[in-house]
Parts: sequence; structure tokens; C-alpha cells
Amino acid sequence: MPLRLPDRLPAIELLKKENIFVMDSSRAAAQDIRPLRIAILNLMPLKITTETDLIRLLSNTPLQMEVNFMKLKSHTPKNTPIEHMMMFYRDFEDMKKENYDGMIITGAPVETLDFEEVEYWDEITSIFEWAHTHVTSTLYICWAAQAGLYHFYDVPKHPLSRKMFGIFKQYPTDCHFPIFRGFDDVFQMPQSRHTEIRREDIENVNSAKYETRKRDGLRIISDSPESGVSIVMARNGREFFITGHLEYASDTLDKEYKRDFGKRDDVEMPKNYYLNDNPENRPLVTWRAHANLLFSNWINYYVYQETPYDISNIK
Repeated sequence: MPLRLPDRLPAIELLKKENIFVMDSSRAAAQDIRPLRIAILNLMPLKITTETDLIRLLSNTPLQMEVNFMKLKSHTPKNTPIEHMMMFYRDFEDMKKENYDGMIITGAPVETLDFEEVEYWDEITSIFEWAHTHVTSTLYICWAAQAGLYHFYDVPKHPLSRKMFGIFKQYPTDCHFPIFRGFDDVFQMPQSRHTEIRREDIENVNSAKYETRKRDGLRIISDSPESGVSIVMARNGREFFITGHLEYASDTLDKEYKRDFGKRDDVEMPKNYYLNDNPENRPLVTWRAHANLLFSNWINYYVYQETPYDISNIK
């Protein structure tokens, strides 16, 4: 089944060229199906690129989904035409009375700032709280994962001396979780960040001093000896915090590297990325299959199987 997307969204034509079946709202309205409602809060600078990356992964499921893009009122993007934002995005204030089956909150280029210094911190924490009761399951990606863990559980982030940059092996702690159905014992994940969350801080959340918290504890369900914690699950799958970028296209790290090369002193060539570790060669894609699996499993087991048919019953 296809994704239901706003008419004229640029991703539609881009993905049709990849033989991915999507339909615009006009055609979807003729089908008598209750689609899953997915909200995407896109905080990345290149909105259209991120839209396409996420829609590509969401399309790999037989379920019909209606995708709605959310924007912040307290922040104006600098790298996306205002016409695009006005046509395809809605303010949180206009969406907060609605419920959604699933939500994705992306990373943002603000990770070196203290959370409270981010200009939209008050608004985004309001969105976190809203998602807690209005969304069946939420994926927090990269900076959003750090921000969500900090807001809900007081988990701090720590600066890195060198950027965690490249493709790193990840190991599920328990392959029996439905999110890992079909996974191998090891999978690859792109990482691109200057800060980290640490296992000991997450384990402290589950210690005695937090037993009276209303929210459930955290589970580290995937990590790496080189890049650290990669996926944390909360509330039995109502929330996933992913430190990396499984949604990245094949050339995303390449563009980041060439953008920053010679301009920053804490960025090296992305590890395990270029063929023969030579930046003159093409990137070697090693994460795409597991990226599709993870998003499909999330939609199936933690959204579709858990969400009520009457979406107003989400709590």
C-alpha cells in the first residue's frame, strides 16, 4: 500500500523514480481505508532531503499511512523556501488537538548548545509532553533522542573530543524484541554527532531514586563498543530513542564530510564508509536493509498493532 502525502510534495516525484509507490491526497481520498496517521517534526536544515529519506523508509510496508509535517512556531528555517514550509507544514498549535498513531522527531544542528539554550526548547518540550499522551509510538532521532532522554529522564549528554562520524557496528541486546524481527546479530548504523549519551547515566535512571517516577524505566536495546548506546526503548515501545541516522541516504555522510573538511578541526573522514576507506571512491551502503526492517517493524508492531482503531482513544 502507498503513503498518502500532501499534493505536490517534492518527495513524491523523487520516490516514484525509485519505483516507490506513493499517492497524493487527492487520489487517497477516494479509498475507503482508515490510514495510520504519522506526524513528522522535521528539525533538520535540509527539509526536502529529510522528508524524502523518511518517506522512503515509511513506504516499505503494506499499510497505508497519512503523513503530516509539523513545524515550530518559535523557529524559522533558513535553508528551506518559506513557500515550501507554508504549503506542506503545520504549526504544532494547529495539530495539538489531534491524535497520531506514530510520530518521528528528527535531529537538529544544535547539539553543541545546552538544551535550555536552544531557542525553541520550551516549544519542543511541550511537543514531547503532547506526544506522550497523543501518539501511540514516537521515534526520537539523534539530537531529538538526546533531548527526549534529558527532558523525560534527566539523562545528560557529553561532548566528544572528535566527531562520532561514520558507519558503526551495532549489537542488539535481545533479538527477541519485535523491533529487531528479521535482524542479524549485528547491523550497521550511520552516526554523525559531536556529543554522546552514556550507558551509566541511563542505568542510573533505573536505580532506586527513580522508582517513584510515573514514567517507566529505560532499556538499552542496542549498542556498539565503538559508538556507544544506539537505541533506547521506553514505555514498552511507546518511545524509541535512536542516536544515529538509519534514515540517511547513501551520500549524506559524503556531503557532510566535504562540507566540513578544512573548516572544522574535530571532523575526520567518516569511518567504514568509503570503498577501501578512500574518499575518492563511492560510499559503500551497508545499513539500508536493516533501516527498512527497523522502520517496518516499528510501524507494524509498535504502531499498527498497538494503536486503537478510534484514534481519539490514544492516551
